[in-house]
Parts: sequence; structure tokens; C-alpha cells
Amino acid sequence: MCFTEEIKLDVANQTFADIEARKKAEEQQVEAERREKEAKEELERIQCGAEEERQRAQALQEEANRAAEKAREETERVKMEMAEANERAMRAQAEAEAAATSAREDAEKLVQQAAAERERARQAEEEARRVEAAAREEAQRVLQAAEEERQRAKLAQTEAEKAMAAAAEEAQRALAAKEEAESRLKKGIRPVVTPSLDELERAKERIQYREGFFHFAVTGVAGSGKSSLVNAFRGLRNRDAGAAATGVTETTLETAMYPDPSPNHQLLWFDIPGAGTLKVPDWQYFNEHGLYVFDCIIVLFDARFTLTDIAILSNARRFNIPAYIVRSKTDQNIRNIMRDMGYISDDDEDDDPGRRNRFYKAARKQYIEETRKSIKANLENANLPDEQVYLVSNDTMLSCVTTQKPPKKVIDEIELLTDIYTQVVSRRSLHKHDALSSMVIPSMVSATSFASMLS
Repeated sequence: MCFTEEIKLDVANQTFADIEARKKAEEQQVEAERREKEAKEELERIQCGAEEERQRAQALQEEANRAAEKAREETERVKMEMAEANERAMRAQAEAEAAATSAREDAEKLVQQAAAERERARQAEEEARRVEAAAREEAQRVLQAAEEERQRAKLAQTEAEKAMAAAAEEAQRALAAKEEAESRLKKGIRPVVTPSLDELERAKERIQYREGFFHFAVTGVAGSGKSSLVNAFRGLRNRDAGAAATGVTETTLETAMYPDPSPNHQLLWFDIPGAGTLKVPDWQYFNEHGLYVFDCIIVLFDARFTLTDIAILSNARRFNIPAYIVRSKTDQNIRNIMRDMGYISDDDEDDDPGRRNRFYKAARKQYIEETRKSIKANLENANLPDEQVYLVSNDTMLSCVTTQKPPKKVIDEIELLTDIYTQVVSRRSLHKHDALSSMVIPSMVSATSFASMLS
């Protein structure tokens, strides 16, 4: 009876131990699942940022280490309990072994889970390091890009400042050009407009331009003696047949062409209508008469050097056309100065030659000096380079062209003829260049007078 009761008691004790072992194993599994859940939650928080991820990963590592340590401690405790349970269940070895096996399996699972958790923590830490390195590289790239952008902005600012300075200079030049244009307009000087090819052709057609010929234009204000000078250049007196019309009033209303009397000379003289009249306003003079098609321009004036003359010279310089400043009526002007000096004889032949020569030389010197000084000042005021002014008398010019003996009262007539026709030879390339150079100058100045005057 007592033996049976003892067996029942042992069986009851074994069942209770097994239940206790299973309960503890279940609690350990729940604890492990809880820790796993906490580890997962901790891992999710790692993804918030590079630096925070690294810190959280470190914390998670520490937590995993603690969990592993705790798991090891718990395993040891479980093992001890299992050993104790094994001792208590020696009498129920089958159930005890089964319980021990179950406990070992559960413990192994916990160990595996802990190892897996540690591996996940290590991977998370490595990922955090990679994220941190990528963040540093991105920050470096951003800093470098910012520096490059700053350099580009600085360069752009420099370029903008240069552009602003250039624009300011251009605006200043434009303003100066505008003021200059307005000033020139107020003075009656029309702005030069480069003619088109069609305008050039029309101007040539209007003056009957001839290829192979040298075209002279004699210009100036009305009454300056243009027609008489054209006649003198051609070796004609004003009353001769074929001479240009002359008079006190402006007789040239349209551009007139006069060929050289010798058909062998390819020279054409043009008597241009006088400027400053109601028919031809001075500010239209150069362009309206198509002076840009001529090979040479003679700017003729008598008493005053006008804005019209300045405009002609400026435009001739722009179009690269040789221009000569000529003051006409030199004999009359010198005679007027002699009268101002006190020489009042009406008949040069009846007067004392010595007295007359003294007055003439003094008046001639004064006339030359005053004229050249005045022209130089006018050219400087117009921002034009200094040029020679030729002082001529139409009668003296005619004598230079037509007679063998040089006139007595020559000033610049021979020099003007020489310079003009030297220009003809150098500027035009005719087929018979040598023939032209040999026949042009002797036709205008006789061989004897030309040689003597050059000497």
C-alpha cells in the first residue's frame, strides 16, 4: 500500500516539474520574442539619420550585448535548473530527458536568435558607417560645389563690372558723339552718311563720270572765283570760247564739266555750284553734289574760311579724297592791304617802283602770314590736321599755264600746280603712265617757267 502511494507521488512530482520547466521555457521564449521586438523597434529608429543612426546602432549593439549576456546568464540558470530538474526527475528519466531536450532546444533557439540579433546589429552599424561616410562625401561635394559657384559668381561679378564700365564708357562716347553731332548740326555741318553703291552710281551718272579720267572738283562758297580758277587751270581767259561763265553773282547753278583743252589729256574739271546760297544750303553741300566720287577737291575761298569749307575738308578726309585749300584773288587782297598801309596810287606804272615794291613786299608778307595763321586756327578748332594753304591769283595762274616766261608776282601758283598733278600721276594708274606724267605738267606750266620756278 505504501509503495503504490509512493509511486503515485513520484509521478505527480514529475508532472509538476515538467509543467514548471515548460512554463519557464515559454516565459523565456516570450522574453526572447519581446527582446527581439525591442531590437526590431530599435533598428527602425536607426534609419532617422546618419549620426543618430550610428548612435542608435551603438546603443543597439550595447543592448544586444546585454541581451546576449543576459541570455547566457539565463541559459546558465536554465541549465542549472535543468540539472536540478534532472536530479529531481531521475526517477522519471524519460520525461526528464524529454524536458531537458526541450529546454536545450529552446536554449539553442535563444542562442541562435541572440546571434542573429548580434549579426543584425553589426550590419546595422556597418550601414550606419556607410551612411555616415556617404554623408561626409556629399557634404564635401556640396562644399566644393559651393566654392566653385562662389568663384563663378565672383567671376561673373567681375565680368559684370567690366561690362558696366564698358557700357558706361560707350554711353559716355555716345553722349559725346551726340553732343558733337548736335554741335555740328548747330554749326550747319551735316553728318556724313556713307553712300550706297546705288547712290555712287547715280552721282557718277549725274556728273557724267568717265572711267580712266581724273576728275577735279573746284568747290567753295558763292563768289569765291571758282569759275575763273577753272578757266585758268584750263589755260582760258574768262571771255574765251568754251570758258566757264563768270560774274559777280553766282552763275553756276548746276555742276558743270569742262574737259582739258588738249584731247590727249585725260583730265576733267568740274565747276561746282557755290555753297551758302538759298539754292544750295551749306550743310547739304558735300553730299548733295556727290563730291565723294571725285578724285581731287579744291576748296576755294576768298575773304573768309567758312564752316562750309570745314565740312568739305572733313568729308574729303573721311572719303580719303585729296583736298587742297586755296585762297583766291591774292592780287586784289594784297592791293587792299597796300592801301590800308597808305599806298593809294591808282596807276602802278606811274608810281616810284622802289616805293611800290616796298609796299608790295610788306603787304604780301602780311597777307601770307595772316592767311596761314587764320587757316591753322580754323583747322585746329575743327579738330583737323594742319594743311598748307595755297595763295593764288587767277591771272598769275593763267600766265603760269599759258606763257613761257614765269610771272613776276608768283606766290603758290606753281607749287599748287605741281602738287595737284603729282597727285594725278601717283593716284591714277593709267595704261600710259609715263606718257601722262610727261605731258600733264608741261601742258599746265611751260617747260621754261616750270624749270625756272622749281629752281
